[in-house]
Amino acid sequence: MPALKKPNILITGTPGVGKSTLCDKLAEKLNFEWHDISKIAKENDFIESYDEDYECPVIDEEKLLDYLEPIITRGGNIIEYHGCDFFPERFFDIIYVIRCNNTILYDRLKERNYNEKKLRSNIECEIFQTILDEAKDSYDESIVFELKCETTDDVDNNVRTVKEWYSNWKRK
Repeated sequence: MPALKKPNILITGTPGVGKSTLCDKLAEKLNFEWHDISKIAKENDFIESYDEDYECPVIDEEKLLDYLEPIITRGGNIIEYHGCDFFPERFFDIIYVIRCNNTILYDRLKERNYNEKKLRSNIECEIFQTILDEAKDSYDESIVFELKCETTDDVDNNVRTVKEWYSNWKRK
């Protein structure tokens, strides 16, 4: 991949941990493009099937990756999704796994009207740090970082953390 003018960032984590809130602020502060994978998949018919138990679409990863390739090549992207292991490592310069206290997460998912099975599954995913482990198993651990996102102060601190990383990245 050619040298980029701006890096690509992956923001991942269990549904409800605060990915979208963080991505919204980061996109504004860094002047990056924010790509919500779930929205992209729906808007472009990259849906392979529908999981009735979890009441969610199953993404056609191959179509999605083909779509993302030219976007990623340009750089300056924030990619948001609740999974990460299917993205090629070359897509990202850094990966942030967003984490949240289970009590707070439970309340957030309950507000979204998640069914009991989906709610329980996502809480277990957070308890067992499934997404963090997936990221560490799929990418060089030197580019995988964990961020807590429970309060507005956490969001502000996370924005500062990512901005600081970006400032250092630009100096390389």
